[in-house]
Amino acid sequence: MKKIIAYCLYLLPAMVSAQKMDFETYEPVSTLVVPAHPLTRAKFPFIDVHNHQFSMPTQDIKGLLKEMDQLNMRVMVNLSGRSYRSVEGQFGIQDPAYLVDAIKHVREATPNRIIQFTNVSFIGVGRPGWTENALKELEADVKAGANGLKVYKNLGFSFRDNAGKLLRIDDPRLDPIWEKCGQLKIPVLIHTADPKPFWDAMDDKNERWLELATHPDRKRSKTDPAPWEELIQEQHNIIRKHPNTVFIAAHFGWYPNDLAKLGSLLDSFPNMNVEFGAVIAELGRQPRMAKRFFEKYQDRILFGKDSWVPSEYATYFRVLETEDEYFPYHKKYHAFWRMYGMGLNDEILKKIYYKNALRIIPNIDKSLFPG
Repeated sequence: MKKIIAYCLYLLPAMVSAQKMDFETYEPVSTLVVPAHPLTRAKFPFIDVHNHQFSMPTQDIKGLLKEMDQLNMRVMVNLSGRSYRSVEGQFGIQDPAYLVDAIKHVREATPNRIIQFTNVSFIGVGRPGWTENALKELEADVKAGANGLKVYKNLGFSFRDNAGKLLRIDDPRLDPIWEKCGQLKIPVLIHTADPKPFWDAMDDKNERWLELATHPDRKRSKTDPAPWEELIQEQHNIIRKHPNTVFIAAHFGWYPNDLAKLGSLLDSFPNMNVEFGAVIAELGRQPRMAKRFFEKYQDRILFGKDSWVPSEYATYFRVLETEDEYFPYHKKYHAFWRMYGMGLNDEILKKIYYKNALRIIPNIDKSLFPG
């Protein structure tokens, strides 16, 4: 009996330590021995169509270019062209000088490595003259050098019209904006909603529980602001209604976990394209299904990352280029599962990395890329 008690006392410190360990801390080293090909640089020069530099007018451009070169990123698309600030209690837009100053500041350092998208403030839709002013600003921004329009998820989440009503993404009063983009031949990169599990019950069945626990502001419901299915349908409505405008659905349209559904949407909407910013973890856990999807829709997919953390690009390169197995993702709260590489062939990689973006986004210097 004394030996048993002594042994239990011997194990007690380890047991207490284990009890204090939480899920985020637990990171066992895999004993699996398989070929590994970690990458820090893309095989081909690439265009990141989904990036955010929120202080572009004062950005250290030379330092940014150096980091881009290390990744083999030939062109960065900054989607935060006008940047945001709070206006009338809503997420508003900086004055037009912000975009002009950003374009001027970048061009002084590099004529062709960084391009800007502009943004539209949807505050006050319904006021007299709102549409005319918005179209005038959009035309002026494109003339100044903007290459596209980025629509944030605040459209559908928080923008309200002149009567204080939540503005629907497919509100017909916004149709002139989408039509004007088609006339100006600029794409609309649109972010609608968030991952569907953010709307689901936060329980032991929700695989995004850890993300919601660590980022509680991301939790949504049918009334905050609206059902997920409704928001996504509103996005599809404007894509269908405006066939002469090119749309890029951010984050694989939040169907990276249902590629059959996403494929059906691409089949239905010839003017719809997708980029995989912040959803590479979904693709990396279904390499065979994802590879078939990339093979079938190789002309409709663009490279996007979303946040500017250079070290995280390694996961993207490895999923796209290698056939590695069971390697970690870079944010455990975002994806606690392991990744597998698709091993895409060179021709598809070139399309994903730069050829599709060159075709869809105007005024990118083609001389920066191989044929």
